[in-house]
Amino acid sequence: MIDMQVTEIKPRRKRLSALYLDGELAACLDAETLKEEGVRPGMELSDDALRELIEKSDRHRAKEKALYLLSCRDHSKKELFDKLRRTAGEEAAGQAVGRMESLGLVNDDLYAEKLARELLFHKYSAARRTVFELTQKGIDRERAEVIVAELAPDPQEQIAALLERRYAFSPGDEKGKKRAVSALQRLGYPWEEIRRALSHYTPDEGYEDD
Repeated sequence: MIDMQVTEIKPRRKRLSALYLDGELAACLDAETLKEEGVRPGMELSDDALRELIEKSDRHRAKEKALYLLSCRDHSKKELFDKLRRTAGEEAAGQAVGRMESLGLVNDDLYAEKLARELLFHKYSAARRTVFELTQKGIDRERAEVIVAELAPDPQEQIAALLERRYAFSPGDEKGKKRAVSALQRLGYPWEEIRRALSHYTPDEGYEDD
């Protein structure tokens, strides 16, 4: 096994450093990892040592990025893993997610419940739309359905609350009705529930689903 000589270390953006071996760029690594390992120009590195440096750098970067992302907002395990693996690789991303979970910083049940409440009670999403949004964030469908079923209010009450808060219209206001219907459909409410809710505000005039 032939060792390679560290010929240069150049600072890069985002706390990275370019590591040159025998005059060639070998890798861009976490600057703190290089410092902790005492890597400096003139020393020699084997292939195994370089591989260990890369792995340690990936683990450190994944952990630091995970902490940063979670300081901004909550994430599901899958969502966090997908973001981390873009820059740190799958193994380092998985280890970082596991560490965050062991620290209590990632909890899919709490995350799913919090997001479901936000969607149901602040954005007035329908139950089926809320389940879809949870699964898009990486929550298991069965778990999502159970959580939403426990939280979801009566859809007629939900639609009525949304109409009163955001889409008030007079009996003859067809544009207002269409705007309300379109909004409710985007939120995931089926036409029959929308029609039933609208009938409490205006007589059923044969209004058809577009």
